[in-house]
Amino acid sequence: MTFREATAADLPQIVRLLADDPLGATRETPGAEVPEEYFTAFAAIQKDPNNTVIVAEVGGEIAGTLQLTYIPGLTFSGGERAQIEGVRVVSEQRGQGVGQALVGWAVDQARARGCRLVQLTTDRQRPDAIRFYQKMGFRPSHMGMKYHLA
Repeated sequence: MTFREATAADLPQIVRLLADDPLGATRETPGAEVPEEYFTAFAAIQKDPNNTVIVAEVGGEIAGTLQLTYIPGLTFSGGERAQIEGVRVVSEQRGQGVGQALVGWAVDQARARGCRLVQLTTDRQRPDAIRFYQKMGFRPSHMGMKYHLA
């Protein structure tokens, strides 16, 4: 398994991954033509040195993805934190260690950068994901809240 920064050419597969679950299917737009909004967002991520989209490859094929964002802050004595978003693994690869390796890689990157903590959120409607993250050592220490604007 290898990890690399995603490219714009990876976007169709990444969008399919993001849509490949009951919640993602309601908010993502996969298809033959990837909507321009995804390319605009990806370009903004690429320009931001604190943001990256990573893909995991197995046998030369994309098997998983996540977005890793570094957030400077005043809390934790001015410590930086890492935010993991959009973790997805190809359905045929689930349960094969891809997600564990991918999230573990992101945690290692945050540690090497000197981050004070790594955080992520997962929807309460994803009990398998919650168990997965807890098994990796993440704890439900805070209550997340969202205010949807669109």
